[in-house]
Amino acid sequence: MRIYIAGHNGMVGSALVRRWQQEAGVKLLLRSRTELDLLNQAAVNAFYAAEKPDVAIIAAAKVGGIHANNTYPADFLHDNLAIATNTIHGAWLAGVKRLLFLGSSCIYPKHAPQPMPEDCLLSGPLEPTNEAYAIAKITGLKLCQYYRQQHGVMFHSAMPTNLYGPGDNYHLQNSHVMPALIRKFHEARVTGAAEVAAWGTGSPKREFLHVDDLADACAFLLRQENPPDWINVGTGIDVTIRELTEVVAETVGFTGRIVWDATKPDGTPRKLMDVSKLTALGWQAGTTLRDGVKQTYASFQAELATGTLRG
Repeated sequence: MRIYIAGHNGMVGSALVRRWQQEAGVKLLLRSRTELDLLNQAAVNAFYAAEKPDVAIIAAAKVGGIHANNTYPADFLHDNLAIATNTIHGAWLAGVKRLLFLGSSCIYPKHAPQPMPEDCLLSGPLEPTNEAYAIAKITGLKLCQYYRQQHGVMFHSAMPTNLYGPGDNYHLQNSHVMPALIRKFHEARVTGAAEVAAWGTGSPKREFLHVDDLADACAFLLRQENPPDWINVGTGIDVTIRELTEVVAETVGFTGRIVWDATKPDGTPRKLMDVSKLTALGWQAGTTLRDGVKQTYASFQAELATGTLRG
């Protein structure tokens, strides 16, 4: 089986590579950004025509934090739209039998019910700070749905919750909460700091999925004969930011005080995926939060030692 993984150098793409490297009879088709410009439809079409993959997994995206999304919304919308349209349309032109498009939980309305079911899509306004990115991801999801409906191809999508794991971005300002906490507590332990300041009250609840579990879920979905057009992928379990912070501090070995700065914003009170559809199909995440943080901290230390740490 010839599998094309778009975005194989990112955190998600790397996990997908690790997952399929374990399987015999699989040839991975991998191209870096310099080797294949996904913003160029002609280049994408030529790649598909030459390599003829059986399966395409679209994990490539232009990503960034709130500041980047707010500052460059046109870039985020244009580039992610182009990636989605070029890879999906090109796959159909080349006769690719199966395509899995990876979206994001940010596709759901800002005030979606909790947990967020798949059918709440387009039922209300999006979170303004990442609206451009979300619109592009919704378009990719809908393209897969409509190519399947109109042309009978098995193109479908997976919507993961907050991801973490090897290859994450550890920038203290621009990264997500998990890698930011890992770096902050690591540096505090190394320098012998007596305390670490944490934003907000710690009361918001978030769901976290290890990226290797996402890769396993993708493999599971690609084995389904008739998967949903799009499906949530998560643990179905959330924790407070305070609980997460304490797990990270304990894992890293920081023994000082954690000081909560309630003058800083908490953000949305809760963001949890409804994963009942995926559970009913027979898949569940296998990595506990505590084990996942332990594995991720080990990879953080390895990446720091080898100079490959992002951020």
